[in-house]
Amino acid sequence: MKKRLFAVLLCLVMLFSLCGCHGSKARIAFAVPASFDSSRPYEISFWAKNDTNKTQTAIYQKAIRDFEALYPNITVNLRLYTDYGKIYNDVITNIATDTTPNVCITYPDHIATYMTGADVVVPLDDLFADPNFGFGGKELRYDGPGADELIPEFMVECQIGGISYAVPYMRSTEACYINETMLEKLGYELPDILTWDFVWEVSDLAAQKDAEGNYAINGQKVMIPFLYKSTDNMMIQYLRQKGAGYSTPSGDIRIFNDDTKDFLDTIAEHVGHGSFSTFKISSYPANFLNAGQCLFAVDSTAGATWMGSDAPLIDIAPDKLVRFETAVRPIPQLDPENPSMISQGPSLCIFNKADPQIVLASWLFTQFLLTNDVQIAYAETEGYVPVTLKARESAEYRDYLSRAGEDNAEHYDVKIAATKLLLENTANTFTTPVFNGSASLRDAAGQMIEEVTKSVRRKQSVDDAYMQKLFSNINSLYRLDQISAAGAGGPARLGPLPKTAVVLLSSLAAAWVLIALFFLYDTVRRRKKQKSSDSP
Repeated sequence: MKKRLFAVLLCLVMLFSLCGCHGSKARIAFAVPASFDSSRPYEISFWAKNDTNKTQTAIYQKAIRDFEALYPNITVNLRLYTDYGKIYNDVITNIATDTTPNVCITYPDHIATYMTGADVVVPLDDLFADPNFGFGGKELRYDGPGADELIPEFMVECQIGGISYAVPYMRSTEACYINETMLEKLGYELPDILTWDFVWEVSDLAAQKDAEGNYAINGQKVMIPFLYKSTDNMMIQYLRQKGAGYSTPSGDIRIFNDDTKDFLDTIAEHVGHGSFSTFKISSYPANFLNAGQCLFAVDSTAGATWMGSDAPLIDIAPDKLVRFETAVRPIPQLDPENPSMISQGPSLCIFNKADPQIVLASWLFTQFLLTNDVQIAYAETEGYVPVTLKARESAEYRDYLSRAGEDNAEHYDVKIAATKLLLENTANTFTTPVFNGSASLRDAAGQMIEEVTKSVRRKQSVDDAYMQKLFSNINSLYRLDQISAAGAGGPARLGPLPKTAVVLLSSLAAAWVLIALFFLYDTVRRRKKQKSSDSP
């Protein structure tokens, strides 16, 4: 009897453990409280990202101090990361134990995966519209933007299935940073809008060597005419400009098509000419550009402070620096009359907790990050643009833009040119569909370019058979064949669990098997004993 009681108790423990692996506290769908209880202390965590930029860190810290002065019962704990991927991995791991942060800088692609857990991420539409605490709410203790002062294009980017799960924090796009001095030396005039054909033609010419084996254009042993930082964006933007398949909003993968193959063939051709490489293979575009070893360097507008002879964040030795005129243009286009470029940049999401007052405190801080002081200060650190009309139209921000070139720090002309590029092209930006698995598809898009580039550099044959195998390998590696929609608008299959959750669930499964075997053994043993005692 004792053994049976022990086994039953063990089963109950394992059952509660299994439930606990999805969160130590029960979560319910969030409902906006009627009021904020300011008599209680709250402690919220904020996970943010910066590129070891001390100015950005100081802006976060000042924002927290200013917010805590307005809400002295709320303490905000800042945790900084240098990579969005690390934030993503930590959040996924912590969902299993309900130890997610309260507020997190992230991307909608990542949020789609976070949402595989029920009620993990707070839907924000009710908070947006709340008369007390929403945009322009009457109970706010600061001057936040009104609902009509958020950039509509950026707000739409934060929706999944028509529901808002984030607010934009900063926005950027990609830009092509050009050594205009070198371009003119080759006999070309810089157009207002670059085309892919133009960039490939000039890059091939810049890759030619002299009789001594030096590159004719710079007299050096190193030259990468066309260098791309984010190859996932390169593929995505080309397919968008081409009107080719990438994916549907419901998660139908369409990237493995003839247009993708043709683009990879083109890349392979120019890698063979020595005129193209990628960040993952060669290193940061800015370093090559600033050393006179690159003609077209594509990177985020947020990376403008690294670009050019007078860049405030030059990351090469002074004796390697080459003086040149730096121009900033949109990424190469297929149709210059209808430019298309990706919209990117961090957003803010809030994680659900059992206490709705904690969630409300998190929202109050999140919305504070949209105030002019924070938006303008952060946008001035790099080539970001504010996400509110309130900040964009302020006298302070207009004055900042008007002072381009006054110095090579706050008013660095290349940085402000990159900022203006996005301000002038907001209507020409786009985002990719967001679903559980869209982050993997993005990675796969870039990896195909990386693989083709490496293969050509290794003198491997890149033909139709190679492309067929590449598509198959990428499809399998990123589990794209597991991402499907259950009909139009249907949910995508769940992505892979974090390793810690897999280990925990595997251990629990093993324990259940052992319990079942114990019951089977005990039952057989008792029956044999009973049969033996019943025998004459």
